[in-house]
Amino acid sequence: MPYDLVIKHGTVIDGSGLPRYRADVGVRHGRIAAIGRIRERAREVIDADGQVVTPGFVDGHTHMDAQIFWDPLGTCSCWHGITSVVMGNCGFTLAPCGKAERHLVVRNLERAEDIAAEAMDAGIDWTWTTFPEFLDRVESLPKGINYASYIGHSALRTYVMGERAFEKEAGEDDLRAMERELRDAIRAGAVGFTTSRSPSHETPDRRPVASRIATWDEVRRLVGVMGEMNAGIFELAGEGVDRSVDHPGLRDYHVRLRDLAVETGRPVTFGLFSRREAPGVWRTYVDLLEETAAAGGRMFAQVHSRALSAVLSFKTQLPFDRLPVWKELRALPIEQQKRRLSDPDLRRRLVEAARERDQRRAIGTEARPAVYDWLFVMDTVEGPHRSVAEVARERGVDPVEAMIDLALEKDFDLFFLQPIANEDQEIALELIKHPRAVVTFSDSGAHVSQLMDSSLQTHLLSHWVRAKQALTLEQAVRMLSFVPATYWGFTDRGLIREGLAADLVVFDPDTVAAEMPEVVHDLPAGAKRLVQRTRGIAATVVNGEILLRDGKPTGALPGQLLRGPLARRA
Repeated sequence: MPYDLVIKHGTVIDGSGLPRYRADVGVRHGRIAAIGRIRERAREVIDADGQVVTPGFVDGHTHMDAQIFWDPLGTCSCWHGITSVVMGNCGFTLAPCGKAERHLVVRNLERAEDIAAEAMDAGIDWTWTTFPEFLDRVESLPKGINYASYIGHSALRTYVMGERAFEKEAGEDDLRAMERELRDAIRAGAVGFTTSRSPSHETPDRRPVASRIATWDEVRRLVGVMGEMNAGIFELAGEGVDRSVDHPGLRDYHVRLRDLAVETGRPVTFGLFSRREAPGVWRTYVDLLEETAAAGGRMFAQVHSRALSAVLSFKTQLPFDRLPVWKELRALPIEQQKRRLSDPDLRRRLVEAARERDQRRAIGTEARPAVYDWLFVMDTVEGPHRSVAEVARERGVDPVEAMIDLALEKDFDLFFLQPIANEDQEIALELIKHPRAVVTFSDSGAHVSQLMDSSLQTHLLSHWVRAKQALTLEQAVRMLSFVPATYWGFTDRGLIREGLAADLVVFDPDTVAAEMPEVVHDLPAGAKRLVQRTRGIAATVVNGEILLRDGKPTGALPGQLLRGPLARRA
């Protein structure tokens, strides 16, 4: 019987961490049917000579819940070898929620995750109320890659409590209603439950998102539902006790997390970053992972492959946007801003105004007040990147003047990187290598004009494998495929094995790398976002069909909804 697809002459790195070997890979009916020397005919053939063939990469931390309705391909993730993603992180989902109450869900998402309300209004055909109905809708959509979803606490709260969710603790009737909805969601295929207790998550009117009003007892009750069902992962954006050294609430928070994992038996996961303003605090979280394991609980950290940086530019956001003089300039169309910046008097006033401090607290990946030694010129993807302070000293000008000149010299096609966390790359590497960590946390679909981390997987390959030689290619591929597939329970993905789903990536390890980001206006209602493509990836295969060849879509949309374990058993 002929194959649907054969990838010939490639070097297989199978995701397990075992050494590479040369082999063909044959695919039939969306599954890997044979590995070895294949002589039979195939409907399609990929010549992978000089390339490696790996399992598709899995991203466990995205916010593509809204984007899936207007972007069938799943960009930018699909461009970087991602074949499966998990959405619904940090308590933010579009369900449960009826169409008439969708403004409550939008309120949770708009500022906390930088998803434009007008884009969601124009781009989403709201046809569901319950979470099972939402999953059925996702399953019916054309999809390039695979999607799994949590159910989010903020949506669950607003569905049950309405406006009270932003103001009050839940009563017993509210809790029982939330428990019922959570049970239904897990049975229908939610892969878990998520929440946010993070001070970074606010509504546009600067109130806490709905999940932040919940008591810890409410969180325990809901995670306890998953414990009773023996299904589901608990993911959370934490309480912000990692932002300073010797925070008085740090140990109490860690004990609560440890005890929750032990009591419920459910895996607990969260993002883990080092921070220069809180040196050493990250290590207490590493200790927590080991302490929880010793106590009989399951806990793993989600870590990044580089510094977590806001991406700034005159086309998106700057640290000065809400300051006097700047506010008026930044309200103008881009071309007018360029012309106005040739006025020496205006430039002098802009430099003076930039010395003031914005009174509104920046959250998430919003631009912080400028510290010019920690604001970097992104003139290349890989770097090293010079600081704005260094460039200003070389030119003998104020740092703000240097930023203006640099941007004008590139016709505003220039980005500045403002690290928010993970500034120390030696610590980042230590976290990458930790056995209870998984390299993920792209936030794809969120912070769309502020952040560009869909490329963190290709950065792992180009930087830590090729440039630094700190990891072998086998180690890195395992980190991006088998490890996240295992943590999130995708039992038929993450390895190249006969019988498993044919999610595959063919790439050149000598050239694979992210390209420079760019600003586009391709969201519904013309809203803008940052995008970043890659080079060196010859083909991306999803469920046995070629989704991309050399980064270009083939027209196939073979992605699937990946339901959780209880739905699969049913």
